[in-house]
Amino acid sequence: MKFNNEKPIYLQIIDMVMEKILKKEWKNSEKILSVRDLGSSIEVNPNTVMRAYDKLQQDGIIFNKRGLGFYVAEDAIDKILQNKRQHFLSNEAPLFFQTAKLLQISKEELIELYQNY
Repeated sequence: MKFNNEKPIYLQIIDMVMEKILKKEWKNSEKILSVRDLGSSIEVNPNTVMRAYDKLQQDGIIFNKRGLGFYVAEDAIDKILQNKRQHFLSNEAPLFFQTAKLLQISKEELIELYQNY
C-alpha cells in the first residue's frame, strides 16, 4: 500500500478497510485480517493497525469476537456511507463549490458535468 505523507497512516488504513467493505471485498459478518496479518501485508507496525481497528470498532464498522478476531458489522456499509456522506458534505463539497464559483462555472455546467459522469 502506498501511503500519503499528508494524512496519518492509521487514517489511511481506516479508509482502506472502509473501501474494502464498500466494494464488498470484506462482507458483513465476515472475519477480516488480523492486526498482525494486515500489518504484515501493508508493511505497517501492528500498533498502527490496532489504532485503526480501534477507531473502526468505536464507529461500529467492525467488532471484535474475543479470541476469534475482528468481523465486519452487519450495518457497516450504512454506517460508512453515512460517515463519508457527512464528511463530503461538510468538508469537500464547500471547497468544490467555492472553487467553481471562483472560476465562474455555472450551475448548468456543473449539472451537465454531473449527468455525463
